[in-house]
Amino acid sequence: MERMLATPADADIILKLYELRREDVMRQARAWMLMEFWPDTVEDFFAVAGNFRDPHNAWFRQVTTYWEMAAAMVLHGAVSAELFVDCNAEGFFILAKFAHILDEIRERNPMFMAKTSELVDRFTAAEARYSLVLKNVSARREALKKA
Repeated sequence: MERMLATPADADIILKLYELRREDVMRQARAWMLMEFWPDTVEDFFAVAGNFRDPHNAWFRQVTTYWEMAAAMVLHGAVSAELFVDCNAEGFFILAKFAHILDEIRERNPMFMAKTSELVDRFTAAEARYSLVLKNVSARREALKKA
């Protein structure tokens, strides 16, 4: 990725994305997604993600679509990829969290986290960040299994 200086407009978008993450319901949804939802199998995943009656389904959709929207902004050139990657790891964390079952998820939902994956594939800095996050998530998953 060629280094480019971010613009003030890029900074405004990053700050707006941060502000949106601080909204009360979004904080609850993110806390649940990051700390509590650790599906072991694709069946565990779709028990929430594919079940609109599950009380956590809305939180799941809120968090994943938020990060997909943010990744799409980068992919379409609305915000600097370097600045976005420097300021955000959570979207990569969400993708990494499901890496162990991602192929199975995409058999039923081919577009799941597609923009975040494209971001990782397109930008070297995003791939490097994702690789680090994936190692941390894998270690966390192993620790949860032992606990």
